[in-house]
Amino acid sequence: MKKYLLLIGILILTIACNIGRSAPTTATATLPSPPAPATTTPTFIPAPTNTPVPELYFTDEFDAASLFWKFLQTGGAGSPQVAFESGALRINLPTADTWYIGLHNAYRYSDVFVRAKVSASSIGSVGLICRYDESNGWFEFNIDSGGTYSVLLGQWLAPGIAKYIPVVSSVSNQIQTGNVNAELGLFCEGNFLSLYVNDTVIRRVDVTNYGLTEGNVGIAVASYRDAPMSAIFDWVKVSAE
Repeated sequence: MKKYLLLIGILILTIACNIGRSAPTTATATLPSPPAPATTTPTFIPAPTNTPVPELYFTDEFDAASLFWKFLQTGGAGSPQVAFESGALRINLPTADTWYIGLHNAYRYSDVFVRAKVSASSIGSVGLICRYDESNGWFEFNIDSGGTYSVLLGQWLAPGIAKYIPVVSSVSNQIQTGNVNAELGLFCEGNFLSLYVNDTVIRRVDVTNYGLTEGNVGIAVASYRDAPMSAIFDWVKVSAE
């Protein structure tokens, strides 16, 4: 009986001790907030711009600069200056005995008619080019203020150095003496070059033996013993005939 009463007392004491205790708490972890999305400044990539290629036959009135004109010095010490003005192409040669050519490199032609309206000071020559080939050479038709015209075969000896072989040279009353102011034409057709001044044929030249069959077209400017010399091309026209 005493043992029974002792067990009841222990049980009552255990319950009394637990009554003063708080219920166990469950630990909760605080998760970090997700990072805010990164904000980046977008990189602007311009759309590619395509330079329009001219038609096979065209007229360039020089209202704006063109990537299709390439200028090369073929002789002389000074550095020529080229300016695409509003409606004109100006070439200034600052020193004497300077030769300079401009090539339109969009197309190569076999038979082609090149025309230009050009004015220049009286101390040099201006002209047109056809069948330009870097390896083989080119035909160049020039006039000057003394009434003289010539056809030359130009060929590169080294970068910036060319030799010119005379093909024909003479005078024409179609060429104004004094300051140059004329419309020039060079028709390269088969084995012949037809030379025009102010829409008049002044000569046909047989070039069978020179072996040039195709190439770029272009313009030419040269100073003689006096300088500076300036030439202005109002327009250049390339056509089939």
